[in-house]
Amino acid sequence: MLACVAQRSGRRHAFLSASSRRMTDALLTGSLAPESTAHGRQVAPAETVRVLHVINGEHYSGAERVQDLLAEHLPRRGYEVTFASVKPGRFAAARKYRAARLYESPMRGRLDFGCGRKLAQLVRDERLALVHAHTPRSLMVGGKAAQLARVPLVYHVHSPAGRDSTRTFQNMANVWLERRTGHRAARLIAVSPSVRRYMIEQGFLASHVVCVPNGVAAIAAQPRTQAPAAWTLGMIALFRPRKGVEVLLEAVAEVRKRRPALRLRLVGPFETPAYEAEIRLLANRLGLAGQIDWTGFVSDVTAELAKIDVLALPSLFGEGLPIVVLEAMAAGVPVIASDVEGTPEAVRHGQDGLLVKPGLPGALAEAVSGLVGGQWDYAALSRGAQQRHAELFSAEIMAGRVADVYDQVLGRQPY
Repeated sequence: MLACVAQRSGRRHAFLSASSRRMTDALLTGSLAPESTAHGRQVAPAETVRVLHVINGEHYSGAERVQDLLAEHLPRRGYEVTFASVKPGRFAAARKYRAARLYESPMRGRLDFGCGRKLAQLVRDERLALVHAHTPRSLMVGGKAAQLARVPLVYHVHSPAGRDSTRTFQNMANVWLERRTGHRAARLIAVSPSVRRYMIEQGFLASHVVCVPNGVAAIAAQPRTQAPAAWTLGMIALFRPRKGVEVLLEAVAEVRKRRPALRLRLVGPFETPAYEAEIRLLANRLGLAGQIDWTGFVSDVTAELAKIDVLALPSLFGEGLPIVVLEAMAAGVPVIASDVEGTPEAVRHGQDGLLVKPGLPGALAEAVSGLVGGQWDYAALSRGAQQRHAELFSAEIMAGRVADVYDQVLGRQPY
């Protein structure tokens, strides 16, 4: 049953080649887009169209904040979002935009196709014009629902499924699900140029894969005009092995040998209690226990960004386009992040943040020490970050480009 729940001088890093940077910038700004192909019923321009977003729902992290922001901003383009959660959890209570209806339809297992039939009935009963899935799991059931209800399917690819976690079997299963159902989608939305390339490499038609970069709301914060006297380094994440928090702890321990006042703030929940215990044990072993603020899950990321001077994201491998990086940029908080796919498409080394090789505590410690020691212009990094966010990564831009995809798929005149 469905339940409704109401600048540093010297060396220069060329992380992307000139040609790759040009292509990336074109995709980010929307100057390269697939051809328009109408699919589905014709919709009058003035009519508000209702669409179903099928989500997991167990977390409220990067992808979930994108879903929440789309529900808030799409109505300005004539689209009203209804959510269906197939793995109910934190999203229901943590989401900010409460006007969107939320139905809970828990899957009884990974291959619960009955859930897809229930969602198809919801699509028919509520006269929903399109199904938009956000994860491999929701793609499976959302794709079934779209097929049965005879409405178009859109699939939002938030990260490369083949390397989304450290669990090989889970990655393989998710790749299989994407290949099995993703080809039914009228459009695939990739959150970054690197994710778009990945999906094309997986065999999806380039004409069907649209790059819509993630976006976040503007934050009423002035750029940081001077470096702080006492530094707080922060990491905001759903902590799991792929995020590289172990690398961060070792780097901080190294930096504190020269900068003992440096503090670390870890914001967010851990994927499992066992992993949290492992990380706390490592912190104790490195002598950091009294130098770390552990917050657990927080819903107000903006407030947490105001408490830190630098955001670290030491991911071990590819991201889609990390929302927390965009939020930090919007707030004028310089970012030090791993040079893994996705992140360099937002952060330009030495202009609005710093990029380091993944998995190397020494490289991360060098970057942190360089920023704290004044080798980089902290205020310039802050200004650059805010400007780049405003130009490319606002929530309004993201929602507008998702609406463009819907308009193409539905053969609808722009609202």
